[in-house]
Amino acid sequence: MAVLNRRQFLYSSVAFSTSLLLKACSSNQTTTPTAGGGEKFKIAIALPGTITDKAWNQSGYEGVNLAKQKLGAEVNFVEKVAQADQAETLGDFARRGYNIIFAHGGQFDASVEQIAAQFPNTFFVCVNGNLKKENIAALRIDHLQVSYLCGIIGASLTKSNKMAYIAGEKFPATEDELRGFELGAKSVKPNIQIIPTFTGDWNDVAKGKEATLALISAGADVIYQWLDNSSPAVLQTAADKGVYAFGNTKDQLEVAPKAVLTSAVKRMDLAIAYLAELAKQKQLKGQIYTIGLERPDILNLGNFNEIVPAAIKQKALNTKQEIVDKKITFENCKDNNKDTRCAKKATA
Repeated sequence: MAVLNRRQFLYSSVAFSTSLLLKACSSNQTTTPTAGGGEKFKIAIALPGTITDKAWNQSGYEGVNLAKQKLGAEVNFVEKVAQADQAETLGDFARRGYNIIFAHGGQFDASVEQIAAQFPNTFFVCVNGNLKKENIAALRIDHLQVSYLCGIIGASLTKSNKMAYIAGEKFPATEDELRGFELGAKSVKPNIQIIPTFTGDWNDVAKGKEATLALISAGADVIYQWLDNSSPAVLQTAADKGVYAFGNTKDQLEVAPKAVLTSAVKRMDLAIAYLAELAKQKQLKGQIYTIGLERPDILNLGNFNEIVPAAIKQKALNTKQEIVDKKITFENCKDNNKDTRCAKKATA
């Protein structure tokens, strides 16, 4: 099939597994219609990176595949959408009659807000976003919860007492993840140092590798990364230099088995398919949908490396259950005169 404006139609499908229940963070918004009478339901997704990155973008691509299989929908996607092209891409999908458009990354928020008002009969979903309006929803993972667990594991294994966090851009989702990693680490070692860096590009392999080498040179011996196409390069560089790392989004243990301790697994594909189903049923609302560790089919730790001692693994799993049981909660606290989230143990 010929490519039109870099768009390719999806042909592969994946069996849809498990019915999903998501927790909505607000419930006072009205439902927005998304499809007319006998028309075929149409779903599109705009991706900042490639569908073969084995991480964030691939998960989004797989999500619309799941929706296609479940709903019999017509689906389309654009990959490698640059910041300057976001509004054009989203608007083009809307003009072509797509009922629900997923903007796969918090970096799309401004463009979604700009375009959505022009297309009131189209529903936009900001994945990892922070918007909620009549025809805009946000789909969020509680990154802080799972990174808190990784912080515990990393702090238990670091020898230098320095760990690092690498992400492509700084926005609420990455800030939450960084905060969780720091809180988990400091629950084990209060004086541990977390060095953050943002490469400015989720997919640039050279930048990811360069940032990793710089952090290792600064003394970090455990690296938590959230990148897309450059993620494998970070993990492999960590392995080459003999330091530990964490996978993200996908279970990435096999990408660098000498380095990856475990992964923060985020099944965005299942979550995306669920919101698409809500949209077809005309039940999707303009609110923020948040998923935490209470949904292990969507958010969980991946496979553990055998180098992680059994006691440390068990501590992480016990802490996970405490979070699910709300024995550990994350609330707004003051940190350097600004509101942030902190961990609190429930009192008996």
